Amino acid sequence: MWTASIKREITLKRFAVSLAVVAFTAFAVPSAQAAIPEVFDGHGDISCTVQGPGDSQGQRWCGTGTSSLISRSTAKTFDGMPIDVNVAFPESPGPGPDGPYPLMMMFHGYSQSKSTFAEMQRWLIRGYAVFSMTDRGFHESCGSAASRLADPAGCADGYLRLLDTRYEVRDAQTFAGLLADEGLVRPKRIAATGGSYGGGLSMALAALKNRTMMPDGSLAPWKSPDGKDMELALALPYIPWTDLAYSLVPNGSNLDYLRDSSYHGRFGVMKESWVNLLYSIGLGIGEGNYALPGQDPSADLTGWKSLLDAGEPYEGRPEAQAILDDIKSHHSSYYIDHSIAPAPIHITSGFTDDLFPVDEATRFYNRTRHQYPDSPVGLFFGPNSGHMRGMSKADVNAARDVIENRWADHYLKDEGAQPPANVTAYLQTCPAGAPAGEPFVAKDWASISTGEIRLVDTSGESQKVSPTGGDPVTGGLFNPAPTGQACTPAPGGRETGSADWELPAAPAGGYTVLGAPTLVARIQQAGTDSQIAARLVDVSPDGLTKTLIARALWRPAGSGIQVFQLHANGYRVEEGHVARLELLAKDASLPAGGVLNYGRPSNNQTEATVSDVDLRVPVAEKPGSLGGLVTAPAPKVLPDRPGAALAPGYGKAGSLPIDRYVPPRKTRLKLVGALKLKGKKLKVRAYCPRTASSCPKTVIRVRKGKAVLASRQAVKVGVGKTRNLNLKLTRKGRRAVTRKAGKRRFVVRVSIRTRGVKPATVKRTVRVPARR
Repeated sequence: MWTASIKREITLKRFAVSLAVVAFTAFAVPSAQAAIPEVFDGHGDISCTVQGPGDSQGQRWCGTGTSSLISRSTAKTFDGMPIDVNVAFPESPGPGPDGPYPLMMMFHGYSQSKSTFAEMQRWLIRGYAVFSMTDRGFHESCGSAASRLADPAGCADGYLRLLDTRYEVRDAQTFAGLLADEGLVRPKRIAATGGSYGGGLSMALAALKNRTMMPDGSLAPWKSPDGKDMELALALPYIPWTDLAYSLVPNGSNLDYLRDSSYHGRFGVMKESWVNLLYSIGLGIGEGNYALPGQDPSADLTGWKSLLDAGEPYEGRPEAQAILDDIKSHHSSYYIDHSIAPAPIHITSGFTDDLFPVDEATRFYNRTRHQYPDSPVGLFFGPNSGHMRGMSKADVNAARDVIENRWADHYLKDEGAQPPANVTAYLQTCPAGAPAGEPFVAKDWASISTGEIRLVDTSGESQKVSPTGGDPVTGGLFNPAPTGQACTPAPGGRETGSADWELPAAPAGGYTVLGAPTLVARIQQAGTDSQIAARLVDVSPDGLTKTLIARALWRPAGSGIQVFQLHANGYRVEEGHVARLELLAKDASLPAGGVLNYGRPSNNQTEATVSDVDLRVPVAEKPGSLGGLVTAPAPKVLPDRPGAALAPGYGKAGSLPIDRYVPPRKTRLKLVGALKLKGKKLKVRAYCPRTASSCPKTVIRVRKGKAVLASRQAVKVGVGKTRNLNLKLTRKGRRAVTRKAGKRRFVVRVSIRTRGVKPATVKRTVRVPARR
């Protein structure tokens, strides 16, 4: 038992400690807030500054806000290269632990640089530490002459590597690991976000998750320099790529309903305006340090561009295939080993983005949902994009921020319920400043459109795509660079040398295109170097103007039935407007070269013959609506490629291998067996063949000589169905039957007339029942 004196002594000691704590708290608040004096100790020793009064008061900013020789703030990455970085921490919580914090890594677009502290505020005020870097080869990360002069040894190989998983992506992992080793961030509560180039980096980090790619391309566990296990908890990429080769040189092999849409088939068509623009701004605005031609096969931007500039032929050239192979292996998240599930990921893409359209997102989404059904993957689509022909609508941006905040708070801070991995889609609305309105929300991409409007050319006739066709004015107006706008109208007439098909004029109320229009057609085209540029346009009721709904570049695979898809959009076709499919030899305004052609015109373009067109436009309206114009989605056509299979969610529509696809045809009804006389009626059996796309309403007339014995209007029979019909005898028919009363049978002629199908006349026997 304690004595009274011992108790008194303990009490006095506790009082003294309390006074010391109070004194420390009162006089040492600045020191507590500056508890993070610097970051990257031994790798750059970047000092941190506590911010004074204002919206950012108490935040710790480590680095610089500008990119000049005097103010750069560099730290050494894994190979000793100096990378310009900024790091910031939220306001200190005061006495008690200062960190570790969940970390948000912010990555910039091509030619840009690290985020400023002002740009970090969205995440800082929510309690996240924030890291940003200027990717190697740009600006102060060995891009500018001044930065290379400041550290010649570190910048010896400091050229741009075009977001190589082994370098730029590993740089980000290295710095996150250093912050974890310093006890400042939580090693498994790390997120990545960024737009365009930064979106591609975020996608790669998500695919790697807890792995890193070594210089030889092998994968190893992602460890901090001190050996901590590291893992990405979330990615929030904005307008990213997943297959860089396909986004820059598409060939038309991507279909948004396939389980796997990897690059397949011929070398594609160069997006000329975008490739030339990016190359130029990387050198200029980005102060890009490009490798010398031939210096590094994995970073030979100048050599790659020279091959693309020269144009066709590409087929059979090892150097062309080497470009595709390297970009897929080292610069594209889709091809990173996917034997493990990616980190939770919410992808935002722009419907009117001609550089990285939404199929860059659906490609990764479909495979992940098939392979890892429980892995959270959400999609957010709309007209907003930081790339040309994209828009910036305040209501869409605000909605995206709300969703992203929920994902971040849940996966990084365990706050709130797990957010649903939905698909959210906003429409393109014109003018650009108009709000997008309410979104369409579905559980998956396959469910975002419930019906389709189908255009089936059953005439059997073909149209030609001339190698010299196209309207230069329209090509210029629809070109994204340098200042293209999604709502810009062009002359509404049909372009010279194009092949065109039109949907019926939109009925009262219009309809909503929502998804990727799919084209199945028979193509005959000589050679391997030609292209077809496809557009779906909205033609005004007076025919004077047209607005671009969807487009894509296609390298047809020889001759025969082929399936191809335009990029997805969300777009309202108003009453009286007509959606027209246009196929051209090029989506361009000038000969090859420069930034004024969306797609580079092919060197050896030949004439294409197109027939048996089956265009399927996905719409938000339900099957059977708009007077039957909207139908249920037809079975998806699977291309001729190994392992072609439907992505999750498309089971209801079903699929059909392309070698079993029969071009739809309107067919007249067939008559089955003899006609039977019963009372004052002729009984007829009519059949609609299974090979038909439809058997339209048909007129059936039975004649004996010149006299019409019986007839029936508007006969409709479903595909593959047989129907028993009663044809009422005319007065002349009854007289004729009376004259034949003594006979058991007689022969008549039956005419079958169907709109859009060549009429036919067949002979048939009429059976007369025996008299009782």
